[in-house]
Amino acid sequence: MAAPVDLELKKAFTELQAKVIDTQQKVKLADLQIEQLNRTKKHAHLTDTEIMTLADETRMYEGVGRIRESRTWSGV
Repeated sequence: MAAPVDLELKKAFTELQAKVIDTQQKVKLADLQIEQLNRTKKHAHLTDTEIMTLADETRMYEGVGRIRESRTWSGV
């Protein structure tokens, strides 16, 4: 009688281990995505800060399809 119970416990434990490993992988993936988004956010903030310091007459380029159009900062 002890053998069937042991097999059931072993099976349940194995399934639980598989779920734990799967969950850990999902958490690592989510952490990597959060880290990447934080880097992107920081880069965008720094870029915005630098652009705001430019004079209105500064020439800038804006992507329009495959070409870049030159405009003054106030026109962008």
